[in-house]
Amino acid sequence: MNIQEYWYAVLRQDERTIKSFFCDDGYVNWHNTNEHFTVDEFIRANCEYPDLWDGSIERIEVIGNTVITVVAVFSQDKKLRFHVTSFIVLREDKIYSVDEYWGNDGEAPMWRQSLNLGSPIIK
Repeated sequence: MNIQEYWYAVLRQDERTIKSFFCDDGYVNWHNTNEHFTVDEFIRANCEYPDLWDGSIERIEVIGNTVITVVAVFSQDKKLRFHVTSFIVLREDKIYSVDEYWGNDGEAPMWRQSLNLGSPIIK
């Protein structure tokens, strides 16, 4: 299982290739919005999104049959930016389940900026 190729297919919104990575009974959970998808529903939600995606894989960790990824995802016009952390469980070299946590990228809230805490990770 090549997790980089999976993510490239997701970012390209390549339905056929995405499906080839999953077990027939696979599923995806988006916890931030309390949504559970079959593979076909996940592909439809990803590929029918009314914008084009781009992104970069920032980190991959493997623990047993679980692959953890952190990916920066953004719209091609750069108006939307997210970081997604995914816990991908493999079964027989295919994706059985994905639990994803999405967060919007942006500035720290004003209340925290006013406390003058921390510093930028990327300057």
